[in-house]
Amino acid sequence: MNSPSEETLPVPFGPPAELAKAADGAPLKVLIVHASVGSGHRSAAYAIAEAFKLLNAESSDEGRPIHTEVLDILDFGRIIFDGDSTASMFTGVTRPFYDLTWRYTLTGRLLWAGGTIWARVMFPRFVEFVGEQQPDAIICTHITAANAAVSARMILRASFPILCVPTDYEAEGMWPHLYTDVFCVANEHMAETLRPRKVPEKRICVTGIPAAPDFARTYDKEATRERLGLPQDKQVALFLAGATLPRPYVHFRQSTDELIPFMHRFTDMHFVIVAGKDADYQEHLERLVADHDLHNVTVLGYVDGMAALMSASDLIVCKSGGLTTTECLCVNVPMILMGRAYGQEKANVAMLTSTGAAFHVTTARELYDLLLQIDKHPQMTEAIRCNAELIRRPDAALDIAKLTLEAINGNPAQDARLKKKHFMHFYWGRKPAHIR
Repeated sequence: MNSPSEETLPVPFGPPAELAKAADGAPLKVLIVHASVGSGHRSAAYAIAEAFKLLNAESSDEGRPIHTEVLDILDFGRIIFDGDSTASMFTGVTRPFYDLTWRYTLTGRLLWAGGTIWARVMFPRFVEFVGEQQPDAIICTHITAANAAVSARMILRASFPILCVPTDYEAEGMWPHLYTDVFCVANEHMAETLRPRKVPEKRICVTGIPAAPDFARTYDKEATRERLGLPQDKQVALFLAGATLPRPYVHFRQSTDELIPFMHRFTDMHFVIVAGKDADYQEHLERLVADHDLHNVTVLGYVDGMAALMSASDLIVCKSGGLTTTECLCVNVPMILMGRAYGQEKANVAMLTSTGAAFHVTTARELYDLLLQIDKHPQMTEAIRCNAELIRRPDAALDIAKLTLEAINGNPAQDARLKKKHFMHFYWGRKPAHIR
């Protein structure tokens, strides 16, 4: 199932709007703000920016051009710190504590609405920047960016719309619920989470998580395999073990290493392990493969054209990050989520497995047993593919871009609640739709 058409998309601000027109032809200015905490939020932001480029190309002769700027909110902090390194602090022995705070703090009935505290304490430079730029809209792919944008709008008494785009399959309780014009959520499951938080129905749009346009394209499977030297007559199982930050992948890589000595037993499978830019890990994998004299394993470093490689695979083994799983859904390839999940990744696993859109294993032994079954009965993955088809939305980025234009033209800030100014604002929600 492809993403919804324009006719079936929720329209929170009245009739669907074309690109706004003006006598002077001044461009619309849209800020897309992420936080460099892992790669998913950044990837989603750039995917949306690419979608706006497509809209510009489609309507170059009809409406106002759209100028986008992708920003990292952490660059504007009063205290500058490395978000990626900070995120890695919650991937070792501290994972259970992170899980506790993500799943239970402000996720029940006591919720965060928004306020100026974020800007007053940490991001006054961002408020100054927004005041100078006077954007027509701000799109936020991270919770910190969303709260900073709400703070800036309150302080400046501005009226530009703010769109929040969570990049996982659940929304954390610290999103600025009552001061967000549009929540672009992955599926109806997330919409059920927002309703008890008193987010008006008209502000909830089920768009999917934005992935780069490459993942919505169709690729020649045989040509890709030939280019990479992969067999045409075997199931290709792709292991996504490479990442900008290796620490979150420690357990994933350990399980992969444990499985490698047994890969020769899979007679109808060929394994591709992507190490990414981690040259040391790539060398380690190549040594393991050589030591065990494996002829059905290919080790790759950084891959230029990941969407094509994923499309050429029959099965993808990956972590349960929001963007990675979304990319698997977009290319319509069944996935196995490997490893114990915490925080938002636990929510991702729960949603994907409950809908039958993914397998999940926690140990190398479980993975081995599952692969044996798939090796003997390849049709097992067809059920996963069919279920995933129901929730895949490869055009999410384009839909979010179109909703942004509707928000700009629809002037949603007429809602009195969006104009209120608070230093901090908590509120009492209804009973949660999903017990965590």
